[in-house]
Amino acid sequence: MTEPSHAVFLSYASQDAQAAQRICEALRAAGIEVWFDQSELRGGDAWDQSIRRQIKNCTLFIAIISRNTHDRDEGYFRLEWKLAVDRCHLMASDRTFLLPVVIDDTRDDDERVPERFREVQWTRLRGGETPPAFVDRVGRLLTPADSHAQAPGHEEARFRSGATPPAKAFASASSWSKRGLSITAAVVILGAVVYLGMDRPWISKPAVSPPMVPANTAPAANAVSAAFTPPPHSIAVLPFENLSGEKDQEYFSEGLTEEILNSLTEIDGLQVSGRTSAFSFQGKDTDLGTIARKLDVGAILEGSVRRSGRTVRITVQLINAVTGFDVWSKTYDRDLGDVLKLQTEIATAVAQALKVTLLGDVSAKIELGGTRNPAALDAYLRASKVMQALGDASKDLPAAIAKYTEAIRLDPDFALAFSGRSLALMGYAEEVATGAATREDFQKAEADARRAIALAAKLAQAHLALANVFEEGTLNFQQANEEYERAVALAPGDAQVVRLGGVFGAYMGRFNAAIAAARRAVVLDPLADISRADLGSVLYTARQYDEAASTYAEVLSLNPGYAGGYGQRGLALIELGDLAGARTACEGKRDYWMSEQCLALVYEKLGRHADAQAELAKMKAAYGDAAAYQYAVIYAQWGDRANALESLDTAMRLHDPGLISLKTDPLMDPLRQEPRFQAILRELNFPTD
Repeated sequence: MTEPSHAVFLSYASQDAQAAQRICEALRAAGIEVWFDQSELRGGDAWDQSIRRQIKNCTLFIAIISRNTHDRDEGYFRLEWKLAVDRCHLMASDRTFLLPVVIDDTRDDDERVPERFREVQWTRLRGGETPPAFVDRVGRLLTPADSHAQAPGHEEARFRSGATPPAKAFASASSWSKRGLSITAAVVILGAVVYLGMDRPWISKPAVSPPMVPANTAPAANAVSAAFTPPPHSIAVLPFENLSGEKDQEYFSEGLTEEILNSLTEIDGLQVSGRTSAFSFQGKDTDLGTIARKLDVGAILEGSVRRSGRTVRITVQLINAVTGFDVWSKTYDRDLGDVLKLQTEIATAVAQALKVTLLGDVSAKIELGGTRNPAALDAYLRASKVMQALGDASKDLPAAIAKYTEAIRLDPDFALAFSGRSLALMGYAEEVATGAATREDFQKAEADARRAIALAAKLAQAHLALANVFEEGTLNFQQANEEYERAVALAPGDAQVVRLGGVFGAYMGRFNAAIAAARRAVVLDPLADISRADLGSVLYTARQYDEAASTYAEVLSLNPGYAGGYGQRGLALIELGDLAGARTACEGKRDYWMSEQCLALVYEKLGRHADAQAELAKMKAAYGDAAAYQYAVIYAQWGDRANALESLDTAMRLHDPGLISLKTDPLMDPLRQEPRFQAILRELNFPTD
């Protein structure tokens, strides 16, 4: 028997059931059909399908808003709200469908309410008390003649308590292209969420907002939406919501999201937005349309994670960012030991939904280097969380190293844990360790990277870790070159691998390939300041100073707190002859070593010799011999070749990582004809093309 559709759908949090009941009874007393789940969800009904069908077919959607909906981090009402917003995408701009009702003093700019709700005027029915004027208003909105009126009538104004902003135009959404992903524009549900005796665990970002036009105006919609044409088979993976009820479980939901993201990068033909860009929207009420445009992707994967002991429930949802429709969704209940297999299932399902041809053994790529030990996985994800949150807090590196070590103890064949610990050890050696301890950490990092490769020879992260050891730990640039090339060949869709490979290529003098790689990294991770900063560095090294300066300006616009960007831009402006601009740029962040180096150069060129000397003295007091390469640069630009070469000798003795740029550094050009300089170049044994 087909379930009848109702004129009004009443959505509420379970704590507001009493207020919802009052509103329902008032409407039903006037002969208005209302779908109210306490009375409509009879035994045996498939509640999830029923709710979706009712929202799809109802005439008005009344959303009850309160402190309870604000405070609830999870709740099935959030899915109901999202489904209602999604349906608005198909409606004409003058159609009234959403009717938000506030039952307490919740503000109408509540950031936890979908933006689409905030675009229309709210009705306030304190405690659910429903006056006749509201019932009359609903009745008129259910008639065809009045259902297109967006502004509230005089009757409604009489019982509204508190001031609310004027109604906004409902058609304020961005344009969307019909071109892009070759995917169906219908919601395809491959699995239902299991009822847990609670509001259902599905939280979504505000939905995509395509142009709202009548169905018979499709050609015009295509013309309007042509501005957004994301690359085919492009996707972003947003941080999954932590529904475990404990904030200290966020490392787990974030870690699983990152693992799924990494799994997708292993699929040929799929362009995956980098972690930094995708995670930049975490905790922000940004609609999916805006996210898609900023990341230039045609699809978005989002979901939630709930963990209970050894069991994990992951709900995933794939959305066509061009049309705003769900493409596919599913809920997985698995043992933690099956997470590797789960990653493969999700990645394969996404690829098939996006009609990407799967080549070779996808599971072998995705599961490479992983673990089936739940405790080892947990330790690894905790270590990864520390590494992602480090920033400048190098003091936290021991915590990451300890967690990687625990993961390795629990699973001695966990290659990803070995490569992660290798990178953490390199960071500690460079930032914290001193004296003999530095060399010991380099050796440990190399051993871990080699062990990871022995366990998983095709693991790109392992080759990246070993390349890092050779580049900065042993200055073996020949072997570093081989490892970078291997890493890029294995993971051409990994933004970090491509970016670091491009920067290394620029140091080696392969400018065309390096610029192409750096630009590709920006495409893969467009909101990551480090991607643009490294592109600027590659352009600078390639002597393309004008574009380098512009790129550094973009970095600072994206993130004014990016300390290195000021000095980097200043150095490019020096090469362009804009000394005033260079001084302004470098003085924008005076307490950073690169700005100090830049100021030492620009002050000298401006004739402010004492100020230049003061900047150099400040660096020496702060960094001692650790900045020997930077002192060589300053002396070379000052024309003091003797001190420049002496500083280079110190850098060589200390294995200064800055020496990697010696072959192509524009600031070292004054020394290139010096015999000692040429001898150092030969000693470093840079690879030749």
